[in-house]
Amino acid sequence: MGKAKYPKYKSSKTLWQEQIPSHWQETELRMLFADNKNKNIGLVERNLLSLSYGKLKRKDIDNATGLVPASFEGYQIIDKGYIVLRFTDLQNDKKSLRVGYANEKGIITNAYIGLAPKTDIHSKYFYYQLHFLDKIKYFYNLGGGVRQSLVFKEFGRETILVPDKEEQIKIVSFLDFKLSKIERFISKKKSLIKLLIEQKAGIINDAVTGKMGDELLGVSDKRLGISDKLTTKNSPLTTKSSGIEWLGDIPEHWEVRKLKYVADLQSGEMITSEAISQEGEYPVFGGGGFRGYTNNYTNDGYYVLIGRQGALCGNIKYANGKFWASEHSIVTYPKIEIETIYLGEILTVCNLGKLSQTAAQPGIAIGQIKNVYIPLPPLSEQQQIVSHIKTETATINKTIATIEKEIALVEEYKTALIAEAVTGKIDVRDYEIPENIAEETFEELEEDIELNEEYDDNPTNK
Repeated sequence: MGKAKYPKYKSSKTLWQEQIPSHWQETELRMLFADNKNKNIGLVERNLLSLSYGKLKRKDIDNATGLVPASFEGYQIIDKGYIVLRFTDLQNDKKSLRVGYANEKGIITNAYIGLAPKTDIHSKYFYYQLHFLDKIKYFYNLGGGVRQSLVFKEFGRETILVPDKEEQIKIVSFLDFKLSKIERFISKKKSLIKLLIEQKAGIINDAVTGKMGDELLGVSDKRLGISDKLTTKNSPLTTKSSGIEWLGDIPEHWEVRKLKYVADLQSGEMITSEAISQEGEYPVFGGGGFRGYTNNYTNDGYYVLIGRQGALCGNIKYANGKFWASEHSIVTYPKIEIETIYLGEILTVCNLGKLSQTAAQPGIAIGQIKNVYIPLPPLSEQQQIVSHIKTETATINKTIATIEKEIALVEEYKTALIAEAVTGKIDVRDYEIPENIAEETFEELEEDIELNEEYDDNPTNK
């Protein structure tokens, strides 16, 4: 896409934009939107909506989970074209996206601000503009009070950019078209990553449970009269029942032990959210894995960590060097000589998450994990297994990393495209939506990304 500019620009009154097209107007948001006060009295509307990372999604009102009110009568009714803002807890949560656009009528919590258009505008253009502000984290400078919240009375005085309605429609059509192609590209790439992860999991599962048989495993116990060399397809290993339903048969010379005889398990230590930041020398691990950094540490070594609380409880992470394990994670301290990665991968295959207690905050008791049975090959085979896993998954890991970089580049391009269109940095009034909507390849998107970077680097375009 060519980078057409408007012929003339003027200074902007906003804090976040230097210049805008000379014919655009600027006004306070409250002049275009009203604070929605339409309550769901009498439960006239049952289409429950939830704002999740910038998207309004349907929820089953009869089986709603989380913080559910005694009655949904206090919820607000929003119509198609309304904009929803979640301006609570601005201080503590700087990752979530806080602006959503209603594509349908429904109800949403009254804790959010509902922007109801009150003049003849195309509200989706203003959604894209507020989404741009959301992405640059502009809102976090505005909140007040203990939890840094923001109400309509305050936010309504913010200045927004106003092209004429026909131009608003053009900008929205352009963005809808371009973003839909980008989203399809990202969706396909994420599906490919999912397949690669499944392939990788299959390789690991077969290796750590002894299912590789004649392809991998060697026997190190001299008493069996079998050499240390890897077995071949002409000398398959004999197997026995593991006694564990999900595991099935294992090589005959392998042991099966409860985890408590292999390692001591100890809960991590309490650490406050304030003590965790993006800076610091030592990583902090919680129930979902890495959380940030601290300037203190409680452990030093190479350990397997198990998430014990939270949505990702039961997941496995590795800590190397000095680190802090929070109270939401468990550190394993081996009692026997064991290959750490083998231990971590077999615990992953065990799917410890299935032990989670059903509650608002899922969790696993250490006592439950201690009694999990795991297969235990001789140490030399554990090392062979780990070596095999690293070799066989190296290409997969590299491919996943490449795809993730592609997705990150395209995500950055998507954000830049929205910013340029809604602030008048590019002129899309003459852009024609192609009749043949073909899928865009990464190479085509990459050309646009490179063009975008060249445009941004050109001082005449500022």
